[in-house]
Amino acid sequence: MTDPLFAISIAVVALFAGLIGSLIGLGGGVIITPLLVLGFGIDIRYAMGAALVSVIATSSGAAAAYLRDGISNMRIGLSLCVATTIGAVGGAMAATVLPQNTLSIIFGVALLSTVALSLGNKKPKAQVEDKSDPLAVKLNLPGSFPTPQGMQQYTVHRFIPGFLMMGVAGILSGLLGIGSGAFKVVAMDQIMRIPFKVTTATSNFMIGVTAAASVGIYLKRGYLDPALVAPVSLGVLVGAFLGARLLSVAPVKILKMIFLVMVSLIAVQMILRGSGVSL
Repeated sequence: MTDPLFAISIAVVALFAGLIGSLIGLGGGVIITPLLVLGFGIDIRYAMGAALVSVIATSSGAAAAYLRDGISNMRIGLSLCVATTIGAVGGAMAATVLPQNTLSIIFGVALLSTVALSLGNKKPKAQVEDKSDPLAVKLNLPGSFPTPQGMQQYTVHRFIPGFLMMGVAGILSGLLGIGSGAFKVVAMDQIMRIPFKVTTATSNFMIGVTAAASVGIYLKRGYLDPALVAPVSLGVLVGAFLGARLLSVAPVKILKMIFLVMVSLIAVQMILRGSGVSL
């Protein structure tokens, strides 16, 4: 993995993944891994390790901006990061011992699940004026976020089910080298009934923490190749930056439908590859 042309090709593909991932809300990590495996024949563990590092890079910048704007809820994020971190470490350890074919099948199934969640209704729900979960109150999780009408208070519900769902998201993150943001959003938006704006901002912060927890396992087992990690991280980071700039002018809804179909086809091919079926 030292050919300059190879590194440039990887960086271009990663830039594309970061750009599209940013525009359709899936993140570059979930797209770059199958592209590396199917397009370049790279060992899926090396691809997932590189994707994890890119997730940390892209998450950090956005998380800082959300925190500065007062949208992220750090108490919720840190509380739920306990579940995601434990899950991520366990998932990463499993990824280093499971066969490549098994990982390909699991990745394909997870990718299809992510697409299904992305097609779900993500419109912000009106905050119901009721009491928070008693445990959430004890942890001081309810908070407020800025809106054009001023600061809006919100409540937090069903902390334990949301915590358990975060554990699943962490396992998938460590096992597959993805941010698993769609599963984090389900936990906070659908289960805990946190406003969607706070959910996405807090999820972005958690994605980086979760990835950082598992990337050490990949490093220890030798699945982080600098010659692959560098162009992937740089490409995804630049792509995500460009995607954020183009978000206001790009036909996002059309792009989202087109690329979700493409991601679904990639997922099916990953499953077939893991099953030993070649097209």
